[in-house]
Amino acid sequence: MIKKEGNPRLRKIRLEGKDKLVTLNLVPGTNVYGEAILKLDGEDYRIWDPFRSKLSAALLNGLNNFPIIEGSRMLYLGTSTGTTASHVSDIIGDEGIIFAVENAPRVAREFIERVALKRKNVIPIVEDARKPNSYTAIFTKVNIVYCDIAQRDQTEIAIMNCKRHLIKGGNILLIIKSRSIDANIDPERIFQQEISKVEKEGFKIQQIIKLDPFDKDHIMINAIF
Repeated sequence: MIKKEGNPRLRKIRLEGKDKLVTLNLVPGTNVYGEAILKLDGEDYRIWDPFRSKLSAALLNGLNNFPIIEGSRMLYLGTSTGTTASHVSDIIGDEGIIFAVENAPRVAREFIERVALKRKNVIPIVEDARKPNSYTAIFTKVNIVYCDIAQRDQTEIAIMNCKRHLIKGGNILLIIKSRSIDANIDPERIFQQEISKVEKEGFKIQQIIKLDPFDKDHIMINAIF
């Protein structure tokens, strides 16, 4: 069993011959999306499914310098029903906070019921991520922006939010979904195009992670603002 360096709330374990990530359950005895709960050292840990979470996939594929730690403040763009956000909530603990933006009302309702109502470190924001000035619930700058939005202008949306809400020296974790930008263009060409946009805005690229086999034609960009 291996603790992730500098992050005791996140562990990597070997289970059934495969590496698995688990997070220390902030709401013991309760799962979010049907995931298994294990007892490790007398505490509840939730298995983090990389086929359901691109952040888990990136970690298993070698994401280094993982910026999310206990006490982190995150702006999460595109939380959907909350699978990944719930594990981030576990990792950042009671001293951290997630400002969780989801535009689709039905999806947002499910997220609120499954995650936000049970976790005090999650603040739901039902709003369009293209309008970062309208997030009246945000009361502090964040040190991480996580963006997982299936839109053609996903990179521009992420950059706009960073300029408004991210501290200087903070991290952006940006998921690029090539087929959401243009399904007729080679994914590698799209990836380079989007990476160039991030670099031109002055971000310092730390790492590019491909998410195969968990998510085809996806990468994660880890960069510093």
